[in-house]
Amino acid sequence: MKCPECSNFEDKVVETRESKEGNYIRRRRECLACGKRFTTYEKIEDIPLMVVKKDGRREIFDIDKVRKGLYRAVEKRPVSSKQIEQIAFQVEELVNNSDKEFPTRRIGEYIMEKLKTLDKVAYVRFASVYLEFKSLEEFMAELQDLLKKEE
Repeated sequence: MKCPECSNFEDKVVETRESKEGNYIRRRRECLACGKRFTTYEKIEDIPLMVVKKDGRREIFDIDKVRKGLYRAVEKRPVSSKQIEQIAFQVEELVNNSDKEFPTRRIGEYIMEKLKTLDKVAYVRFASVYLEFKSLEEFMAELQDLLKKEE
């Protein structure tokens, strides 16, 4: 570290403290040339997780987008917030345990799989947006497939 007083690069660490949240480290340093004490803060640089969209674009993974989609799908359905948060947590774990890029297609498929067992109506709502049905026939085919699996 460069001393703010004399610009010397040699110092010693006198005290080290971690923040309450654990996201940075505060260090008190003393310049070996002039004796001036100064404080530095160190933060771990985190490379953000990226998702690869259907069209090939890449963007930073945002768990809040997943949550919003889930809450929209289960609106007015007998599904608890705890269940939604559990699915969101599982999605986040899935992405975190992958390489630095993860296809949104796999996120959507995973969510649909979870919703299909949790609440069929929420599944249909989510699937109708995620699968981007082009026609009523495509939508009906998905519903019929769902009904066949119920039998």
